[in-house]
Parts: sequence; C-alpha cells; structure tokens
Amino acid sequence: MRTVPGRTDSVVVVGAGLGGLATALHLAGAGRSVTVVEREAVPGGRAGLLRDHGYHFDTGPTVLTMPQLLERPLAAVGENLADWLTLRRLEPAYRARFRDGSRIDLYTDLDAMTEEIAVTCGPRDAAGYRRFVEYLHTLYEVEMPHFIDRNLDAALELVGLPALRLLAMGGFGRLSRRVGRYFKDERLRRLFSFQSMYAGLSPAQALAIYSVITYMDSVAGVYFPVGGMHAVPRALAGAAAAHGVRFQYSTTATRIEVTGGRATAVITDRGERIPADVVVVNADLPVAYRELLPPGYIPRGVRRLRYSPSAVVLHVGSSAHYDGTHHTIDFGDKWEATFDEIIEQGLPMSDPSFLVTNPTATDSSLAPAERQTYYVLFPTPNLQRRGRPPIDWAEFGPRYRDHMLDTLEARGYPAFRDGIECAHVVTPADWRAQGLAAGAPFAAAHSFFQTGPFRAPTLDRGIENLVFTGSNTQPGVGVPMVLVSGRLAAERVIGPVAAA
Repeated sequence: MRTVPGRTDSVVVVGAGLGGLATALHLAGAGRSVTVVEREAVPGGRAGLLRDHGYHFDTGPTVLTMPQLLERPLAAVGENLADWLTLRRLEPAYRARFRDGSRIDLYTDLDAMTEEIAVTCGPRDAAGYRRFVEYLHTLYEVEMPHFIDRNLDAALELVGLPALRLLAMGGFGRLSRRVGRYFKDERLRRLFSFQSMYAGLSPAQALAIYSVITYMDSVAGVYFPVGGMHAVPRALAGAAAAHGVRFQYSTTATRIEVTGGRATAVITDRGERIPADVVVVNADLPVAYRELLPPGYIPRGVRRLRYSPSAVVLHVGSSAHYDGTHHTIDFGDKWEATFDEIIEQGLPMSDPSFLVTNPTATDSSLAPAERQTYYVLFPTPNLQRRGRPPIDWAEFGPRYRDHMLDTLEARGYPAFRDGIECAHVVTPADWRAQGLAAGAPFAAAHSFFQTGPFRAPTLDRGIENLVFTGSNTQPGVGVPMVLVSGRLAAERVIGPVAAA
C-alpha cells in the first residue's frame, strides 16, 4: 500500500462529512495534530440538518446500516459508540407497497422475514429467502476484507483466491439473474435488487457482487439514531473535539497550496493560510480537483466519470398521520423501463417508484407535538444527460413537486397536500449548488471500471501527501462505504489500522 512519505505530524481535513470525521478520529488516535475546515456551521456534509418551524429534517442519508463501522473511528480515540449515540433498530426495516395493492414488510430478522414471505409469497420463496441470506453472508465475508475494507492501488491486487471464490459464486454475473435464482415472485426480486440504484446501475446491468449492498441494507439490520441521522456526524465531531481535533466551522477552503509535488497548506476564505504536512479532502472529488487544486490538475479518469442517478427530495412538516412506518418503498408497475428512463434516456420516471421516510414514527422529538416529518425521494436523472440538454430545474422543479404530491395522494397518502405546514424541495440543481458533481448525491456510478482499484484511490497519484475520502473514492457510495473510506484515508498517513 502506498503511504504519504515524509512528515505527517500536522493534518488539515477539508470538509466535516462522515468520511472526513472518520479520518480525523483515526488520525487523532494515532497522535496526529488535526484541523478540520468546514464551510457549514455544523458538521455532517451531505448528512446535514435543516430546521424550520420546530421541524428537524435530515438533508442527506436516511438509512443507517452496519453500526459497527461507526464503532471503529470512535474506538480509535478510546470512545464507545453507546456513550455518543443511541440507535434504534427498525423492524420492519422497510414496508414495500405495490401497485396491485399488496405489501410486503421487510424484516431483518431471519425467522420473521421467512414467515412474512411464506404468508405473502408462498413456501417456495420462503425457502429461497433462507438460501439467499446464506449466499449474502458468504459474499459479504469474501468481499468485505478483500475488496471493500482495503486500499487498492492496482488491478493485480484483486488476483487471488478471494476473486476466484467470487467467480465461483457467480459474483460477476448479473444481479437480476442471481436474485432470480432464489425468488419466483417478482415483488421479491424487486425488493432485493432495487439497492443497485444506489450504485447507479439497473439490476440487469449491475454485477451480483453489488448484492453486498442488499446484505447491509436488508439482512444486517437498519437503524435510526435518536435525534435523527444528523446525530451521527454530531457524535463523531464531538468525540473528535474531545480528543484534540480543532474545528473551524463557517470556513471555506478556497485553495490547496502545492509546492514541489506536495501540498503545503490550505487557504481559506478568511485569508488564513493553514500549514499542513498532509491535506485530506472530503469535498466531492471532481469539484475538489477543479476548485481547490492548481488549474488543469484533474486526472483523466476523474474528468470522464459517469454518475449515478440524482433525486428530488421533498422535506415536509405535516399534521397528517398515516400508517406509522419509518421507511416505505412504493414500487410502480414499470421496472426495467424505469431504470432505462432515468439512467439511459435521462428522463424523469413515467411510472414512479419512490421512498417515503417518516422519521417521527421512531423519534417524535423531531417535530412539534402531534406533527410528523416526511422525507420523500424520487430518483431522477442527474445533470450529465448524454446527448440531451440538462433539465432546467428552476422551471421544471415546481411542476415536478406537484407531480410528486399528485403521486403520493394517488398511492395511499390521501390529502397529503392539506397536511403540509412547511416544505422544502431539493433538486439536482440544488445538489450541484452544494458542490456535488452532475448534481448526483449518490456520486460516481459503480460500473466495473469505476469500482475497486479503478475507482479514485484515497492517495493522489501526483501530489504525494494529498489524501481523499468520501463517496467518489474507494470503496464507494453509502454511509458504510464512506466510513470505511475515512479509515482507508487515515491508513495512507499512519499505515494499517488494526480491526476493532
């Protein structure tokens, strides 16, 4: 593994997102002097917080899995997760609703889910589910240590017994076919393959190795932190500050000073020059190269990245109460056509599938008394529409908001409009304004040549002490992967970190 040569005593981290916070904790635990520069007034990056009329809205991820990955950066400074964060396991993790009026609750408890499938889909698929979970467990045990939880500098590092095991398991076949081997019911096939959207691919395009996301999402358990998802970065930042990490909030890094192939300082919008032996960047990778580094210093692979779909998110504070389910996935009739529209054609969904999250179903403190918060996510094309001009979201956004509300009311949320007390809409144009390339909150797609050693490494190849963390670097997108990325970034500075 390549590491930063020379002095590494002082480190400046640009961005207090989850990756940057995880990096800071590991570095502080190893005795480094760490300063974090964050443009917002609070930590979190994409996992931010919006307050309005007593409502608290998480602006980023709503699903927390693999909490043991939160334990590792805290353990690096001798802290325990339970002392900083209270997690509630969600059962069911999701409720899936279908256009024929049926529903399937997704439990992460093996026996409970087997029973649910037996009742809703029949004994054959219930037996298939148990075999599928066994497959996912084995897949995770192979992938995690060898392909996810390690820095990869060359494709040859993948060669060996683990890769042969994945090949034997059909890991390089198509995800939709692999899932179809275990389930006859089309609803289950969708429920256990929709996660490929997070990787920017349709189930028909994605490799079966990406069912590791399904393992994390549907088998290992889904949790919700008391205080909302923003409680996660608050906890990490609090622990880091308690162990000597300095935070400069409301401060924007405007330039990384580079001299002789080495980053020497971070320049801020306050005119401050912060010297550094190492600079870690948690800003979105393509934007960071373009805006922080010397003109023209953008690796070819970064210039040619293809991105995952974007999303329009509707945050609603409401007087309306529905069934009290924390996460609901509503599937449209179309499936393959939906992925084709969003990914290939660059068009909004004609028959939407979408996510509704109701955080106050689990934590009532996030809204005024007798009120609810809703987070409604409709996948949409990103702003990188091949062969088409970008959608003008300033003009199209209000109409799309009305379309979302119409769809909600037609799909089991009657009078949704009437309950709205405050609302905020986030479009791909807003994601871009927040510094996300192509307006894509799910980052670069996980196509084969944008995965593993082909994804941007955590250590720059030209500037010897410039380190990256976040969803556009290895290992990829999602809260678990970004937390891993933070540790991998730290390893470029301090060497291998022992497992917790």
